[in-house]
Amino acid sequence: MKRWMLSITAVLLIGILAACNDNEETNQEDEERVISVETQEAVQDNLVVERSLYGRTAPGSTSPIMLQAAGEVDTLEVQSGDMVEENDLIATLTTPAGTQNIRAPRDGEVAQLNAAEGDTVSAEEPFAVIADLNELKLNFTVTSDVVPLLTTGDTHQVEASNMEYEAEITSVDSLPGENGLYPVQATLHNEDGDLLPGVIASMQIPEETISDAIIVPTEAVQQENEESYVYVVKDNVATRVTVTILQTKSDNTAIEGDVSEGDQVVVSGNMGLTDGDQVNVTGGE
Repeated sequence: MKRWMLSITAVLLIGILAACNDNEETNQEDEERVISVETQEAVQDNLVVERSLYGRTAPGSTSPIMLQAAGEVDTLEVQSGDMVEENDLIATLTTPAGTQNIRAPRDGEVAQLNAAEGDTVSAEEPFAVIADLNELKLNFTVTSDVVPLLTTGDTHQVEASNMEYEAEITSVDSLPGENGLYPVQATLHNEDGDLLPGVIASMQIPEETISDAIIVPTEAVQQENEESYVYVVKDNVATRVTVTILQTKSDNTAIEGDVSEGDQVVVSGNMGLTDGDQVNVTGGE
């Protein structure tokens, strides 16, 4: 009987000691738990939300070359795509009235030239067109809700053929076309001739501006149970702060809450954080 009691007592003591050891290890792990995070600084600025408009480039102006009389192409001095200067010789024609010299009416690029030497050409249609590519037009069509966002004379960023340009709005029609959309035209400088007519261009226009707001990287904002929050790091401690989202623009988000300019907000490692966690800032700004 005594041996049986001693055995039970020994087992209980061993269990108590094991539990104590487990609690000590757990407490030690909690005390040593430090999460590596990356942070960025909250800033106070304006957040501009933009809308993209898509259109096509076109020559700034075109000058058709009209013939005085029909005839046969004797010599052809240029091809479509060639750059010419005003008064350059384009072609010579043999007509009933004699030889006719065809010259460029202005500087530009030869376009819509479909004749070859020996061809008979008519005086009723342009022999060719000289296109001005130093300044290109951008033609857009927009819905009625976009029209108030556009003002003649404003300049906006344009991307075309993987290059960026500044374009100026030159006209915004107040009446829609047959498709119910409103024609808009802009111009951009193309002195280097890098951009060709017919290319699709994207113009960014401001749609909404949130003024003087606290702006944080979008990846800093977390959501749980319809509540938005960020983690602010101070003295290597992460504090969960509830915020209200004012507007989001891909990389950046404007917020309201107990976050100030200069606060370090967690942008990486925040998925496993809880309020009051010890953190080690390993990267960021």
